Amino acid sequence: MKLERRPLFLVLAVLALVFAAVAPSRGGEDRRNVHRQVIVPGEDRFTPLAQTVHVNDIVQWINTDTDDHTVVSDDFVSTAGRRGLDVVLPGTDSNGGKPGLFALRMTSPGTFVYYCRFHAHLDADYQPAAPGPKGGIQDADGNYGTPMMGVITVLPND
Repeated sequence: MKLERRPLFLVLAVLALVFAAVAPSRGGEDRRNVHRQVIVPGEDRFTPLAQTVHVNDIVQWINTDTDDHTVVSDDFVSTAGRRGLDVVLPGTDSNGGKPGLFALRMTSPGTFVYYCRFHAHLDADYQPAAPGPKGGIQDADGNYGTPMMGVITVLPND
């Protein structure tokens, strides 16, 4: 039986391209095209919760959940600019079965704290808190979970 090499070659070529796209950047390179991702993985959370990028890096949020979510800047504690941000990330149910996407170039060093306004609210100290009994998501044990939030540390370029 003759081994078909073409499909194997195509698989290896695709894997090489994917690895090249996600390989970590080496210091001193032109960083304008570096992309980082925040995923909403089919449940009410951002992953990773925290990440570090550099000025001019682009962060892309990808919502693979069926529900809509938002990316809202926590202007009280964020120091990396981007104040007043409030963007809806459509879920697959409201986006024709496709993940919702949003990309943001980080232009200033500091921290960018964000949350989903559907699955968190700000408490008296302006910190994201899980939704409460009026419209909150509650499990069988009465817990309201943790707020859907994240933080991005933006470092200056070397």
